[in-house]
Amino acid sequence: MKYFVTGGTGFIGRFLVQKLLKRGGTVYVLVRESSLAKLDALKERVGEGGDRLIPVLGDLSQEALGLSDQVKGELTGQVDHFFHLAAIYDLKADAASQDVANIEGTRAAVQCAQALKAGMFHHVSSIAAAGLYKGVFREDMFEEAEHFPSPYLRTKHLSEKVVRDECGDMSWRVYRPGMVVGHSETGEIDKIDGPYYFFKLLQKVRQALPPWMPTIGIEGGRINIVPVDYVVDAMDHIAHKTDLDTQCFHLTDPDPYKVGEVMNIFAEAGHAPKMAMRIDSRMFGFIPKMIRDGLKRLPPIRRIRNAVLHDLGIPEEVLDFINYPTKFDNRDAERALRDSGITCPSLPSYSTKLWDYWERNLDPELFVEKTLKGAVAGKTVFVTGATSGIGKATALKLAETDAKIILVARTPEKLEETCQEIEAKGGKGFVYQCDISNMEDCDRLVQKVLEDHGNVDILVNNAGRSIRRSLVLSFDRFHDFERTMQLNYFGALKMIMGFAPMMLERRSGHIINISSIGVLTKSPRFSAYVASKSALDSFSRCAAAEFSDKNVNFTTINMPLVKTPMIGPTKIYDSVPTLTPEEAADMVCDAIIRKPKRIATRLGIFAQVMHAIAPKLGEIVMNTGYKMFPDSAAAKSDKKPQISSEQVAFAALMRGIYW
Repeated sequence: MKYFVTGGTGFIGRFLVQKLLKRGGTVYVLVRESSLAKLDALKERVGEGGDRLIPVLGDLSQEALGLSDQVKGELTGQVDHFFHLAAIYDLKADAASQDVANIEGTRAAVQCAQALKAGMFHHVSSIAAAGLYKGVFREDMFEEAEHFPSPYLRTKHLSEKVVRDECGDMSWRVYRPGMVVGHSETGEIDKIDGPYYFFKLLQKVRQALPPWMPTIGIEGGRINIVPVDYVVDAMDHIAHKTDLDTQCFHLTDPDPYKVGEVMNIFAEAGHAPKMAMRIDSRMFGFIPKMIRDGLKRLPPIRRIRNAVLHDLGIPEEVLDFINYPTKFDNRDAERALRDSGITCPSLPSYSTKLWDYWERNLDPELFVEKTLKGAVAGKTVFVTGATSGIGKATALKLAETDAKIILVARTPEKLEETCQEIEAKGGKGFVYQCDISNMEDCDRLVQKVLEDHGNVDILVNNAGRSIRRSLVLSFDRFHDFERTMQLNYFGALKMIMGFAPMMLERRSGHIINISSIGVLTKSPRFSAYVASKSALDSFSRCAAAEFSDKNVNFTTINMPLVKTPMIGPTKIYDSVPTLTPEEAADMVCDAIIRKPKRIATRLGIFAQVMHAIAPKLGEIVMNTGYKMFPDSAAAKSDKKPQISSEQVAFAALMRGIYW
């Protein structure tokens, strides 16, 4: 038996070609000359039987696929089955391209099959051919299709119309698969499409929240998802049965899930929190469509919508399917598959395979430059507090890149030592002595750095001062609050306002503020420190809103407890879990690479949420820690406190929180 296949090197095509070769026949695959390498890869994939895989040069955009007279002469009357799969399956593709490939390409395929006197023409359509039909769409329905909001839906419908109207005396069959996803056993797929667009959202939620925390989502309509192996197995079986001509077959899941259910299935597969409450978006249907459309067109709404969709990699066209209104009756397909053993597996049975394959092979993050060296190559990185703790550890990690590292601290000797360590690693360090708590000194520093280097690409506001002292011991120490604010807030602010003008002018810049988990947890005894860091956080959020369209980014790192000289006077921290400066520096490097709005631990985020929804509960937890841990010797001028096992256990449970 001989087969002719268009789109044989595509996703569904690759699996179909393998299936057809197993029948012992010869498969002719249409390829453009520039795509012959894809056929070679397919032959290698097939292995045994690859010698029966024959390339045929042609193109969808040419009449009768542009086959040569020689090929026509060799194949006329020889092709038993002509499978047409070639098409654009992309919601983001422009209308003109889809018209050429999907409509005119199908017309050219029909012409070719007629010229070759093929025995049977098999057209792989899609459930998209039904448009957004409201209700049950049967396999014998076609003209009833309605609502085509995108070129993809329209061209899939019209390409099927070409087959129905122009095949003439040639026998034909049409297959309408649901949303085709990866292989149910391996998860293999070649691109992000359909439900995969929401995987990044689930992954981001997983990174932000523990898997047991319930979330709120949407319900939506039912979407029909099928694995590629079911589609190919069903198509291959039906194609070789007799007495099924001029019929259409829905290769769909007979019991599809709602959008919210699908999201929860994949949330479980990806170990992300599930949506415990799902809101049916149709409840907003009472709002007149004119008003809804008007709100969508408002500039701020459009910007927010586009920014969120862009960040998650979700095409706007996908939103048309959230309330998908069509249910597909597939009784003809089920009747044709009876006794074959071919059935559509349930989505939960193979969802983990799909998620695992996506995360290992298709996650967009895999293809983003993730090395620190790539992120800072040729850039100027400005680090305050660079002679110890987090600042020094960050500078030493930057030493292994091609960045210019500007080191700022109060002590010249320590600055020189750090610079020498950087140069020993092959890095380029530049030393600038400055007391960041002195505003005049800050102005001098900014002016000098701009004179020497022209601009700063990445500003790391790390220099800071912490004071651990109960309020009842601070009523006569107002200066503690003044000097903490002077360095942690006003000093950092001077750096931002000094370098931001050039960043805005160049439309490029990244400001990283080393904040504290205390801002999220509202740690007792750290009122001066937390207040100063909170001020910087709030300023940064305001500035980020103003700079949002100028490509100047802000990242706040709510750093947990780190073993640095700053916490040295508090001896109780010798017995509780802390990060090393190197681990903290890794967080800074991650901020440089990814440019997120915030980096925080799950515990910190949970504490912030708890303070927002149950402030009294958060207050009680913090008060428990306050009473459990005494003031330091520096604050009370007494002996070093003894650490109990209960204190160690509590600190371990609340890892990273300042007590």
